Amino acid sequence: MGKVAEFGARDEDGWRAKAADIEAIASARHADPFAILGPHLTRAGWAIRAFAPDVVAVRAVTRDGAPLAEFVRRSGDFFEALAPKDSERPAYRLELTRADGVEIVDDPYAFGPVLGPLDEHLLVEGAHRQLYMRLGAQLSRHEGVDGVAFAVWAPHAARVSVVGDFNRWDGRRAQMRKRIDSGLWEVFIPGLGAGAVYKYEILGPDGVLLPLKADPFGYAAEMRPSTASVVADTAHYQWSDADYLERRRQGEPRRKPMAILEVHLGSWRRGPDNRFLTYDELADQLIPYAADLGFTHLELLPITEHPLDESWGYQPIGLFAPTRRHGAPDGFARFVDRAHAAGLGIILDWVPAHFPTDAHGLAWFDGGPLYEHPDPRRGFHPDWNTAIYDYGRHEVANFLYASALYWIDRFHIDGLRVDAVASMLYLDYSRKPGEWLPNAEGGNENRDAIAFLKRANELVYGAAPGAVTIAEESTAFAGVSRPTDSGGLGFGFKWNMGWMHDTLDYVSRDPIYRRWSHDKLTFGLLYAFAENFILPISHDEVVHGKGSLVGKMPGDEWQRFANVRAYLGFMWGHPGKKLLFMGQEFGQTTEWNVHEPLPWWLLDHWPHQGVQALTRNLNSLYRETPALYARDCESEGFRWIVVNDDAQSVFAFLRMGEANDPPVAVVCNFTPEVRYAYRIGLPLAGAWREALNTDAQDYGGSNVGNLGRVIAEPRPLHGLPASAALTLPPLATLFLTYEDQ
Repeated sequence: MGKVAEFGARDEDGWRAKAADIEAIASARHADPFAILGPHLTRAGWAIRAFAPDVVAVRAVTRDGAPLAEFVRRSGDFFEALAPKDSERPAYRLELTRADGVEIVDDPYAFGPVLGPLDEHLLVEGAHRQLYMRLGAQLSRHEGVDGVAFAVWAPHAARVSVVGDFNRWDGRRAQMRKRIDSGLWEVFIPGLGAGAVYKYEILGPDGVLLPLKADPFGYAAEMRPSTASVVADTAHYQWSDADYLERRRQGEPRRKPMAILEVHLGSWRRGPDNRFLTYDELADQLIPYAADLGFTHLELLPITEHPLDESWGYQPIGLFAPTRRHGAPDGFARFVDRAHAAGLGIILDWVPAHFPTDAHGLAWFDGGPLYEHPDPRRGFHPDWNTAIYDYGRHEVANFLYASALYWIDRFHIDGLRVDAVASMLYLDYSRKPGEWLPNAEGGNENRDAIAFLKRANELVYGAAPGAVTIAEESTAFAGVSRPTDSGGLGFGFKWNMGWMHDTLDYVSRDPIYRRWSHDKLTFGLLYAFAENFILPISHDEVVHGKGSLVGKMPGDEWQRFANVRAYLGFMWGHPGKKLLFMGQEFGQTTEWNVHEPLPWWLLDHWPHQGVQALTRNLNSLYRETPALYARDCESEGFRWIVVNDDAQSVFAFLRMGEANDPPVAVVCNFTPEVRYAYRIGLPLAGAWREALNTDAQDYGGSNVGNLGRVIAEPRPLHGLPASAALTLPPLATLFLTYEDQ
């Protein structure tokens, strides 16, 4: 491993470069520019060669500025000099005389390699856990000089150059060194710093010059529609969240409360002239808002850099770059730090399922399929017109592992929600017969993707105790949230898409017809503990004609808001962690529009204030009541009380925590009729407090209820030793907590 052009290789033909080499350098088509340019030990001394366009004269000087050697123009912009023979490679700079003055610069070709054989070996094996520290544009001090070390994987390329404003976007000036065994290309450009804008100029294997490419490992990017990468320092932010991270390490995430507000940063709120808010402005506004409402986490739709606003971030180009729409990477670090200070975790939507085919991105990166699978039956997604990663290629898998670990390490992210997992698991996903390629056993499971997901989960959990991974997975694939050593995929949680679709279908029906769909709310309990579930009312459910949560509800305005309140109560009482897309927490009536801020003016009106107040109180009750979260993922934490009263559309169930945790009874009435003296079984006789009533006047309800408490008598019912007669408010959910100890 590790073969590169070596400094000091003796030139048996003398010290002058051959005409063919000079021509190849000048046309940027030399296979190994480091074998020609820079210092080379010959019989006559150290031959120093430079390609220097737009100069009158060139001289080599020492680091102290003393003359070392005069260059002779050999041909065009190619210069040569002969320095005295010495045992050590000369440390020199170039003094360039131009028509408008003299400039002294460091020569990129005066420096040795930055990468080592171990980097190559680990990349090829797919095992480089710190790949994001080695590839891309790394601010560094190399051989005593500050600059940027560039490295990119392009094994099929005939030539790769770094281009930018610093070299007039001229691909002849910073041609890179190829590391033969791995296909890595590298060059150290001295004097360059943070903020430099750059791309890679790549000559394909067929000699065709490709469109300029953004850096796959770029830490930052230009604001769209510009597409270049930007050198950035993401390694030295001074974090202040040590206490938060220590608390995160304690206990199992599945036994902790998790109430997630899903947010699209670009449309949550806008600044003057409809501009995007900066990360700091979002920290000022979004973090206290979510904390005040009692959410435990913010889940951000993808902030990885993406060219198209309408993709919502789900077609990313830069898997290492926080989008420039809201500012620089250090701004995002401050956002996370301030979220942690407020007790909020940050979950990122992460997209390893596919990537767009924009010319400046990963598609045909070095002149042919590289990141994508070469067979379009596995490498192209017909629904989204995107490319699919080649998960079986170690270097590609390593690239994706590095992205996941980068966000956890550099930005202290608390979780990754992996998008479109189902499309990764199945080779025939959204494909007709004959349009997909079976696996070696003739089946439809994507073995490479499954192995990738398992390893990615292992790496994240190994690197960040207390962090979580979440799968958006809509099929019956077994063991999504089971540990890998037990045969599972290794995710911490899985979105319960079936629950979402069934329950939304139920509440969208007129109450008079709900009795015929009673099982829509009960069926989910047959599989509720097969996985560690999150109950998602996500962005996908409030766009494309589906209507907002309020918009789905039947009836007049009062009934629609009452239905929303009852449904949120049912959701917060139901086993599973909670996720609600922004705007639904205050009853947004219109669909989400990515180009506009949320309609905050609605909060001037009482029904919306009521839904927001209910959300706040649901989160407070949830977080303070272990029975509502500690055994979300275990059947011992749930028991039906009333499951088959379809005639009255009433549901009642118990939630239980550990042995010493008081139980909670949740009772739902999904009709607009008040149910008087409705008796339910309870596990304990005595006083039960009406801890929350979604029909309370404070939430915009009719204020029907039980005067704050009910008394359970030692009168068995529903298989329980006690029972109580309740007044069930219309279109409402009640939470009863046991008071007598």
